[in-house]
Amino acid sequence: MEKGLLVIISGPSGAGKGTIYQKVIERTDMKRSVSVTTRKPREGEVEGVNYYFRTEEEYQQMIASGEFLETAEVYKNYYGTPKAPVFANLEKGNDVLFEVDVHGARSIKKKYPEAVAIFVMTPDFETLKKRLIDRGTETADSLKTRLSAAKSELAQYKLFDYIVFNDELEVAVNEVIDIITAEKRKTKNNLEKINELLDNQK
Repeated sequence: MEKGLLVIISGPSGAGKGTIYQKVIERTDMKRSVSVTTRKPREGEVEGVNYYFRTEEEYQQMIASGEFLETAEVYKNYYGTPKAPVFANLEKGNDVLFEVDVHGARSIKKKYPEAVAIFVMTPDFETLKKRLIDRGTETADSLKTRLSAAKSELAQYKLFDYIVFNDELEVAVNEVIDIITAEKRKTKNNLEKINELLDNQK
């Protein structure tokens, strides 16, 4: 059985990577990567479905044991992607989709170079600025910070295998799905099937 694909969707705040991620999950048979977090479960959240909930002590032990593909501290809580369930899915031939920031993408690519990394960006910074303003959650200072961060993230384009410009959402979603399909059709990802066909002709 060929291993599954590990696909990363990344990009700046406001570019729409979260929406694209959700729509790709809904329209394909890709598996969602489930993170570990130290924050308390919210109403309706299920262990192992939304998150793996752990104490900070348990989380630090997981870091020390090298159990994460990537980890970050966000608003005094920790979030990280555990290796074991991801690798188990890949070995079963399942494709796994991640939505992470650029720091997380770099960490995953370092530990799993075969990962396919897709950067989602708006066509221009004016569009990104408008989307951030339209969310109604940004102060003038936070808007400036997010736009600066977006420029810094875009400058790390060499980390990524593909870039998708999210001008029209449906087009962008289809482009991401097309990228995944093309990756799955690469000869290097189908050697087992190719060799099986060749063996049957002997």
